[in-house]
Amino acid sequence: MKTEFSLAQLADPDIAVADKILRACVHCGFCTATCPTYVLLGDELDSPRGRIYLIKEMLEKDKPPTAEVVKHIDRCLSCLACMTTCPSGVHYMHLVDQARVRIEKDYSRPLTERALRAVLGLVLPRPNLFRASMIMARLARPFAALLPAPKAAATPSLLRRIKAMLALAPKGLPAPGPSGGSVFPAIGEKRGRVALLQGCAQQVLAPRINQAAINLLTRHGIEVVLVRDEQCCGALTHHLGQDGDALARARANIKVWKKEAEQGGLDAILITASGCGTVIKDYGFMLREDREYAAAAAQISALAKDITEFLSGIALAPTTQKGDVTIAYHSACSLQHGQKITGLPKELLSKNGFVVKDVPESHLCCGSAGTYNILQPDIASRLRDRKVANIATVKPDMIAAGNIGCMVQIAGGTSVPVVHTIELLDWATGGPKPGSLTGLN
Repeated sequence: MKTEFSLAQLADPDIAVADKILRACVHCGFCTATCPTYVLLGDELDSPRGRIYLIKEMLEKDKPPTAEVVKHIDRCLSCLACMTTCPSGVHYMHLVDQARVRIEKDYSRPLTERALRAVLGLVLPRPNLFRASMIMARLARPFAALLPAPKAAATPSLLRRIKAMLALAPKGLPAPGPSGGSVFPAIGEKRGRVALLQGCAQQVLAPRINQAAINLLTRHGIEVVLVRDEQCCGALTHHLGQDGDALARARANIKVWKKEAEQGGLDAILITASGCGTVIKDYGFMLREDREYAAAAAQISALAKDITEFLSGIALAPTTQKGDVTIAYHSACSLQHGQKITGLPKELLSKNGFVVKDVPESHLCCGSAGTYNILQPDIASRLRDRKVANIATVKPDMIAAGNIGCMVQIAGGTSVPVVHTIELLDWATGGPKPGSLTGLN
């Protein structure tokens, strides 16, 4: 794709990156077939290729984005299926991230829209606030049915979004898990030491996931530390275009993780929420122009691993006879497209005694995508229903996923238990059998 940035524009490191990405695009359109919004809506501007044209024009003209541009960028899930499909290696993620920052900076959204996004950016990354909001939402949930049905519109109304938020609120919340600063020693011979990301929403909705990881790791000789003063990874605000907040959180995490690595040693920083993992692995890029943090950010990104990546290097010892338990494996977009981890989770499950089934249209997003199922509830609901229908065709006993957002989203449309991959692996190696979805629906 030909670009027409001025030399002055190209002096901006972000524009230089955008120029390189845009020039890699050859207009082939392969991305359209795997883009969830294009598959649903059939609008070229709701495809990666269409959005690339919109972003190119916005950046080249260096003018505030129009409402039309914002609508189509907002509809992007950042599922990154287009990056898996693209034969030219177009790094769409960095391009759409830059567009979101530009929109947040230069576009004046309606007051209700700004307020909602500000609240999401404030509450979701803070576990205490998020817990309080879930309790309040749970109390308000019975009244959701009394709200009038919102009218269909290209942009979901505030009322529609409120109903979506209330629908996602759990019926109950589990007790909090262990706090930052906790250390879990290896059982038997110590073979390694790792930090485990505590997360924000996950530690409120499903602390059992990290508990399963701790149990499995310590059982296999790995010491686990929950680093004190760790923050949200920044993914949620990063995808809202609130990059000041996201980068501040990245710097804070780099500082405490680096300190922990220097004091006690770390073989890896393990992540059980793949949406977080994709962003943490991108810290090196996000802070590439920060003289103080660039080198450390690259080191932290190199240490970051999805839990299944780390476990693939450990000889797990199955102890439980599970019979023929059929698992439908849902491959989270942030794992398969963002981190290019596709086979490992399924291999681990198969090797440890589970019957693993691929889900048809596994490349398509379930509609969770961070805050997407709140901000774009109509599209998100259609994607969830499509995903659940595809899962049903394999008749699973359980559904496994590696991301809390996907788990909550899918659980909202099915009665089949949705569990984390690590819970199944913990069960296979001596842990408890994953049961209901307490706290998830």
